Amino acid sequence: MKIVVLDGYTLNPGDLNWEVLERMGDCTVYDRTSLTDTDEIIQRIGDAEIVFTNKTPLSGIVFEKCQNIQFVGVLATGYNVVEVQAARAKGVKVANIPTYGTHAVGQFAIALLLEICHHIGSHDQAVHLGRWENSKDWCFWDYPLIELAGKTMGIIGFGRIGQSTGAIAKALGMRVIANDEYETETGREIAEYVSREELFAQSDVISLHCPLFPSTEGIINKDSIAGMKDGVIILNNSRGPLIIEADLAAALNSQKVYAAGLDVLSAEPISGDNPLLSAKNCIITPHISWAPKESRQRLMNIAMENLAAFLSGSPINLVN
Repeated sequence: MKIVVLDGYTLNPGDLNWEVLERMGDCTVYDRTSLTDTDEIIQRIGDAEIVFTNKTPLSGIVFEKCQNIQFVGVLATGYNVVEVQAARAKGVKVANIPTYGTHAVGQFAIALLLEICHHIGSHDQAVHLGRWENSKDWCFWDYPLIELAGKTMGIIGFGRIGQSTGAIAKALGMRVIANDEYETETGREIAEYVSREELFAQSDVISLHCPLFPSTEGIINKDSIAGMKDGVIILNNSRGPLIIEADLAAALNSQKVYAAGLDVLSAEPISGDNPLLSAKNCIITPHISWAPKESRQRLMNIAMENLAAFLSGSPINLVN
């Protein structure tokens, strides 16, 4: 059996290993494959029966040309890079990783918030540049410092990651409110469910943890921002297109929105003309919420379990 990993580097830049996969068949791992060169994708898959991809797209043309494919393992939760209907038409099973980074992503959302509240990195740099040594006073700060206790955290999308984020916020003394299509008892233990409009109006901090659907695309826009508190903080480490970026940039520059912490953007890698790059008080990180080693190892383990289950005739985590 031939196995091809089209873009393995971000999952395993060298601190994990592919031994389990290598024991399952003749395995070739590519660090990266072109996202736009369909011919290269087809050539690399060749006559392989098993294909793993993270961000390399598998279009209908790929399934037409690579007739041996039996199983596609997506090395992520989102599987929009695969034309699932085309895979189904060819009898190809597609599996994703439904949950692996719950705690890592929730932790990162709070890390973005704490950086906004304290600007620890900037103050550390200032100390190392000698500003404290030469200060006339025994302390200094370059940004307003924010205490979170007593403030309201509003979370849109209150599944596993939203609840993990909410639990940490609650431990910090925050009131937590949430909006989700499905309300659960575990959610009620952490937060009060409210309408989206109520959440916008009441929240000091808004954190996005919902999937990207037509109903959620662009939910942060000039109209929804207008219904928020002045000085609100917005966090997003879910999906970039949940935010209309020009509208958020304008709100940051007018200080309607005090700050934003973003780990995802509408186009990744970021485009040099993205208006958020020059917006006031906007922290941007390169989509790394998912990337602690523990989280990546869990992802790899589940990916291997998905393949083993498929080979045993009892596939799991199928999306088609």
